[in-house]
Amino acid sequence: GAGAGEDDAAWERAISAAVKSAPLSPFSAPKTLTLDGAVKSSTGRLPSPALFDRFPSLEELSVAGARLSSLAGLPRLPALRRLSLPDNRLAGADSLAAVAQSCGGTIRHLDLGNNRFAAVEELAPLAPLGVESLDLYQCPVTKLKGYREKVFALVPSLKYLDGVDAEGNDRLESDEDEEEDEDEDEDEEGDEEGAEDGEGEGEEEDGEEEDGDEEEDGEEEEGDEDEEEGDEN
Repeated sequence: GAGAGEDDAAWERAISAAVKSAPLSPFSAPKTLTLDGAVKSSTGRLPSPALFDRFPSLEELSVAGARLSSLAGLPRLPALRRLSLPDNRLAGADSLAAVAQSCGGTIRHLDLGNNRFAAVEELAPLAPLGVESLDLYQCPVTKLKGYREKVFALVPSLKYLDGVDAEGNDRLESDEDEEEDEDEDEDEEGDEEGAEDGEGEGEEEDGEEEDGDEEEDGEEEEGDEDEEEGDEN
């Protein structure tokens, strides 16, 4: 309907603006697209897949705080390694089945923080994928008994859940792109104390707060990460 048409126009503008500000790799389509807070979807959906057609080599996509409740129409993104969708309204296995179809062969980092996933079973479509880093901070599922053990058991490829590995060690910055440089083993010791603080985070949060309050935090953190990554690339 009209809502979807207006949304698509807003997405189109946001994508154009993001592309202008993205560091262009020579002779190729952008590899990173950041649309955080750029569109508040009136339909809860992503734009029509055609808008992503010009990004066949996209490796990182971030759509935070867009009021998404569905990932229907997430297009095929055959090179995507990092997908960030925090501060939305996503829940259910269907959302993650859409991720599996879109970029299941390449996805390594998935950020679903501050969404509405409430049961470990909803994460089942991730089980066969090669996801190494999964963030679900401030999702209701993090309050379940045995949450961490169950998610690690469900997704065998997982190295970090909410920034902490199965032994409770924090992910260090140098691990962010462990696939490129295989030296993460040296960093395994990590700070035990930091890890313990990290595990408590989900419990203290109420999770019921308005989206708005948390969005700001989420966006600031995203921003920092993006800058750091920008320097590396």
